[in-house]
Amino acid sequence: MNQRDPDILALRGETLGEIHPQSSKEEIFQNKTLRPILKLQNELFIESFINYINKSKSDFYNFTIERKMLFIDNAVHKDIKFRNALKGMVIGLFTIEEFKEYIQNSSNLNKRMMNLLIDRLKDQIQLLIEKE
Repeated sequence: MNQRDPDILALRGETLGEIHPQSSKEEIFQNKTLRPILKLQNELFIESFINYINKSKSDFYNFTIERKMLFIDNAVHKDIKFRNALKGMVIGLFTIEEFKEYIQNSSNLNKRMMNLLIDRLKDQIQLLIEKE
């Protein structure tokens, strides 16, 4: 193991969420890898989304809460360029072993990653409103 991996693990912190003997590989990866990275990168995701709002020239700040939630869904699910940028912010903090595990099942893990990220943005909608 190179020095990069232990440094990344130390930076990210502990597993978030419970891991049980019956937990699937995807659930274990989600709680050991994805959740800590999403927590660590939270402020970057918020700033990135605010930048996305500003560049989209949408009237996001005047939308209803329901419309804001839909905007978040659409931004992450349908804007491939933005989605790939978000994925890069997460994948860049994988260890080599985690990356090897990720590429074995990237489709399902990407779904989990994006759903967790969408939930995180939606849960912090107030921060997005306050930063306008």
